[in-house]
Amino acid sequence: MEEKKFDLNSIIGFGLIFIILIGMLYMNKPSEEELKEAEKAKQEQVEAQKEEKVVEEKTKKVEEATFDVSDSTGLAKAKTQLGAFAYSAKYATAAKEYTVLENELLRLKVATKGGYIHEALLKNFKTYDSVPVYLIKDGENASFNINFGTTDNRILNTQDLYFEPSLTSNGENSILSMKLKVAEDQFLEYRYEMKPNEYMVDFTIRSQGLQQVFNSGQKINLDWELEGIRHAKSASYENRYTELIYEYEDGKDDYLGQSDFTDDQENNVSWIAFKQHFFTSILLTDTPFKTAAFTSKNVANTSELEDKDIKVTKAFTASIPLELNGGELSYNMDWYYGPTDYRILNDYDRNLDEVVPLGWGIFGVINKYLFIPFFDILTSVFPYGIAIIILTIVVRIVLSPITYKSYLSQAKMKVLRPEINEINEKHKDNAMKKQQETMALYSKAGVNPMSGCLPALMQIPVFYALFNFFPSAFELRQKSFLWAEDLSSYDTIAQLPFSIPFYGDHISLFPILASIAIFIYMMMTTGQNMQTQPGMPNMKFIMYLSPLMMLFFFNNYASGLSLYYFVSNLITIGIMLVIKNVIIDDDKIHAKIQENKKKPKKQGKFQKRMKELMEQAEQQQKAKKK
Repeated sequence: MEEKKFDLNSIIGFGLIFIILIGMLYMNKPSEEELKEAEKAKQEQVEAQKEEKVVEEKTKKVEEATFDVSDSTGLAKAKTQLGAFAYSAKYATAAKEYTVLENELLRLKVATKGGYIHEALLKNFKTYDSVPVYLIKDGENASFNINFGTTDNRILNTQDLYFEPSLTSNGENSILSMKLKVAEDQFLEYRYEMKPNEYMVDFTIRSQGLQQVFNSGQKINLDWELEGIRHAKSASYENRYTELIYEYEDGKDDYLGQSDFTDDQENNVSWIAFKQHFFTSILLTDTPFKTAAFTSKNVANTSELEDKDIKVTKAFTASIPLELNGGELSYNMDWYYGPTDYRILNDYDRNLDEVVPLGWGIFGVINKYLFIPFFDILTSVFPYGIAIIILTIVVRIVLSPITYKSYLSQAKMKVLRPEINEINEKHKDNAMKKQQETMALYSKAGVNPMSGCLPALMQIPVFYALFNFFPSAFELRQKSFLWAEDLSSYDTIAQLPFSIPFYGDHISLFPILASIAIFIYMMMTTGQNMQTQPGMPNMKFIMYLSPLMMLFFFNNYASGLSLYYFVSNLITIGIMLVIKNVIIDDDKIHAKIQENKKKPKKQGKFQKRMKELMEQAEQQQKAKKK
């Protein structure tokens, strides 16, 4: 059968993704020791829960401190409920409900109750339906709580208690101090410091004079929870890139993935990111948390994600034990509420660029040091759609020598086809002899049957890097081109009155055009002489399947990615036509092969050894027949 080169952006690309997924699943398969450790951890967790339940039964449940402490009766009630923190109950009515902290980019509303951010608004962005982008809205989708025990045998939660706000400034910086008081000089403080034109907010948790209040024998636990608010037109597409990511052990990073997942314990965690595709909430700490546990849960199933009214995608939690230092809490942290933009995150020099899924290994390197800088240059001069086309043209031109080598290999194999068929017919009953004669023919003719595959494999890093680049390119968000309103989302030329499984309820034109281009290219490269040998895949079936997969798979993907595939295959078709009709001459190739056959060939050690092994195998086979 004539050796063919199939479209890199379909067969090899999808095959690579499948292999990577299988490899990751295999590599992440837990060992027996890990399973035993997991079982042990689970048992310890059950015991800990039992212990906590006993403690809760022994302690009084803390009610919301809405009572009036202006008289002795109210104060006595507060002391019964809150113990030493009864002092803070007066802020339930005396203080403002919220305090606003804002700069040119970010607006935070901090609640007196709980001292945490009740609302986080990104000022310069809108959702797909022109609503302001909130990462936290009305305190409904996020919580931040410190659970601690006191020496008078109480279990308290900061989210139920009231903080005293104090807003000041330090030069251009705005500072908000939230204090949960036991006395004027004894308190637990959340301190926020916001700089101009920054998405990063300095955040400090510290206590003063609480050595005799905290129960050192009781765990102090920080719980941070957030549900990802939907911002994109396609909730399913946004959910695909919504995930929990964290850094641990001095620079390592990991993520929980797309399915419901629990990570019971990680050590030395330095930041935690709740990423919502194009927007991210990150908690960073200068003093790494010794341990942290995470969960990620899909709020809606796959079918529900297509519902136009869905409000949230995933729910994240982080549970972090805090440690006392000299009987006090002291943690210097930061909050990041902002875009998942590689350039912004990379500028902080805290490894936050790992939040952007640019691909692992060589794929990420190609994106970071080639495609991102080059695309920045293009977008500084051209509109984004034109920049994608120019980027595609440049990539295809750079890879054209590889395309040429691959097609040249096909042409040589085509010229040798009659002789190969003759060998196959002559030795149809002797597979060993047939293989031996075929290899000898290749050697005499100077043809390497693998030379058509190797160039294709060399393109895989570029293919997969771009496959990660376009869905992660924040700058494409809400940028229009031709009929596509948003290059970071799917384009729509028709809305269907129903939803097709795996396809959706709309028709996107760019995937259709890309599928047609792939089909034409595969017709050119496979041609009419496509043959299928026993035990080999049906090449004709693959030729039709690949464009169909493109059509379905990319109907809900970013139109910028589909635009790239369409233009890429269109250019490849043009390059192939030029190579076929202008550059490569079959007669000259045939003449060259005949010349090569006449030249004496020096066999290397490997070739000699292979020949000897094949001859020995043939002799053994003859001996068995006798």
